[in-house]
Amino acid sequence: MQEQLESHLKSRIPGARLEWQRPPQTPELPLLLISDDYPREGLPADVAEALMDDPPYWCFCWASGQVLARYLLDNHSLVAGKTVVDFGAGCGIVAIAAKLAGAERAIACDLDSIALAATQVNAEASGVELEYSEDIAQILNDAQYQGSVVTVADVFYDRENLPILSKFNAFFSDVLVADSRLKGMPLPGLNTLEVIASHTVPDLDESREFNRVTLYQTA
Repeated sequence: MQEQLESHLKSRIPGARLEWQRPPQTPELPLLLISDDYPREGLPADVAEALMDDPPYWCFCWASGQVLARYLLDNHSLVAGKTVVDFGAGCGIVAIAAKLAGAERAIACDLDSIALAATQVNAEASGVELEYSEDIAQILNDAQYQGSVVTVADVFYDRENLPILSKFNAFFSDVLVADSRLKGMPLPGLNTLEVIASHTVPDLDESREFNRVTLYQTA
């Protein structure tokens, strides 16, 4: 699987490669991520445009995912013995952390099948078993998931995604959100817990304002 993931990445970013890395805030979680020396300039125009339209989010460990994963690892009671749905799983760090924190079930949900494949590789490296879904609508229509916990990292900065929050608030017993783009803005039905400094791995040298992650939880 690792070879297929790297082959796919190279088809998107010529010259890029994957390597095992340990994010500084979650060093217990090895993740297969794009190497820090990936090409950042001089990409052909068509390649650069395709990346802007459909970036391979799964090969980065974003600041919000790292912060939310650390929060679960430090607060087992939030997920221990429960079912956790990780919406927008990306590299899978939050779903993996949930399982390590004692979740009975952890479902990585992402529209991108490649992201789910990467999540599976990362989960195996941590010795945990996850479940996988490409369809959040199916989960929201399945009574077995009602009353479980949903985790969401870096999704609601896109205001077009906000309507699903009301569905999450009505369906899940607890909603845990981390976002580095909202700058502390309130989210309906959620309390702000704290703001934590972090950065994406590999480091994208983003503006300092994007290196501060706000955590939210059901009010």
